[in-house]
Amino acid sequence: LAVIGLMCRPPAGVEAAPYFALLAELAARHGLSGLSMGMSDDFPIAIEEGSTMVRIGSSIFGKRMYL
Repeated sequence: LAVIGLMCRPPAGVEAAPYFALLAELAARHGLSGLSMGMSDDFPIAIEEGSTMVRIGSSIFGKRMYL
């Protein structure tokens, strides 16, 4: 298994930028190029912090409906 990147999802209700910055630092330290950070609510911050992949499903499909 070749690890090529890292992924994170910050806790809900807190500022995401410090978590994204820490993950970017960890990836750089270990020579990893992929950073999957950010979702529909915080993807601009994730991109600023170096994300190479964002998850924006709820922006496209709407909020999930739970039963």
